[in-house]
Amino acid sequence: MRVVAKFGGTSLGSGDRIDRAADSVANAVREGHQIAVVASAMGSTTDDLLEDITFDAEEGDRAEIVSMGERTSVRMLKAALTARDIDAVFLEPGHPDWPVVTNARGEVDVEETQRRARKLAERMDGVVPVITGFLAEDHDGNVTTLGRGGSDTTAVMLGCYMDADEVVIVTDVEGIMTGDPHVVEGARNVGEITVDELRNLSFRGAEVVAPSALTYKDADLDVRVIHYQHSNLLTGGTSIEGEFENIIDMRDKPLACLTVAGRAIRNSHGILARLSQALSDADINIDGVASGMDSITFYVDADVAERAENILHREVVSEDTLSSVTVTDDVAVIRVLGGDFPSQPGVVRDIVNPISDAGISLHDVITSATSVAVFVPWDDRERALDAVQSNFEG
Repeated sequence: MRVVAKFGGTSLGSGDRIDRAADSVANAVREGHQIAVVASAMGSTTDDLLEDITFDAEEGDRAEIVSMGERTSVRMLKAALTARDIDAVFLEPGHPDWPVVTNARGEVDVEETQRRARKLAERMDGVVPVITGFLAEDHDGNVTTLGRGGSDTTAVMLGCYMDADEVVIVTDVEGIMTGDPHVVEGARNVGEITVDELRNLSFRGAEVVAPSALTYKDADLDVRVIHYQHSNLLTGGTSIEGEFENIIDMRDKPLACLTVAGRAIRNSHGILARLSQALSDADINIDGVASGMDSITFYVDADVAERAENILHREVVSEDTLSSVTVTDDVAVIRVLGGDFPSQPGVVRDIVNPISDAGISLHDVITSATSVAVFVPWDDRERALDAVQSNFEG
């Protein structure tokens, strides 16, 4: 197998942990696998260096300074591997074989990085490249960076471009957990999780794999997350399945929009749960929910709208804070699924404005970390879809 193993700062936070990392790499090499290593800065070195830049430094100088954490890590790991009779070489910006290149806008130069990554992969027989994560260089040889979570990005990107079988993210948790083990009792490891699920968790605060890294994961590349105490790089942890795609999708059946109005609903505990449970008990699926201070709107299949209205009406009658329920029939939904929405300012505008420019009214816009759903009149669905596709897809 060809494997890219990324060791996070915690997994390299001491001499003992560097020894453990080197042992796991050496064992995999001795088993006949090709291993490339991506190393983060030891411990909190990068954050410490950033905090020490209290003066007005130019961007190039800042990149050079913060690069010292990763530069130290690769030297330590290379030395530890050499001590184990493993042929290793450390790579950092400026090295002739350095693979990650950015363009004038600071974005990854995909074509050049792919070319260099493939060339590096051809030289991996018996040699372990130990690569600084987070860092890149521009076409003039200046040090640049890939932003927060850049070491994860380096690893998955190189795994993709080097045609690796697997990328292993070595961190300080037992893979992806059901909850934060420092907060909830009984948190356990999740054996598998989809890219879509993980990206949503990552954008909402789960610091396991950087969201930017997962944009490079395709269906042919396996990605796993394991604990640094795990002695075997090639087993255990959590497997990240699938790939995240940019998709514009229109539901092929009409929806009905049911709005329940009431006094200060948002401040009334349990109202949303009660209404949702009533629909669930009747086997009515909810396609979308939007809430305001004085209303909650449910989108359900149009063919169950009358039954859903009666169910919600019973709840309105029995709850003093609720006033009425109304129904709008024949609603269409168009969903845009994207890889990196939270880091794309104006993305909702780019989806909504073309619909408005086409003279189409909006029932609702519901957003998440990785999708935007727009609800429009059913008769306007084709025009709305064309507007989004022509303006959002470019």
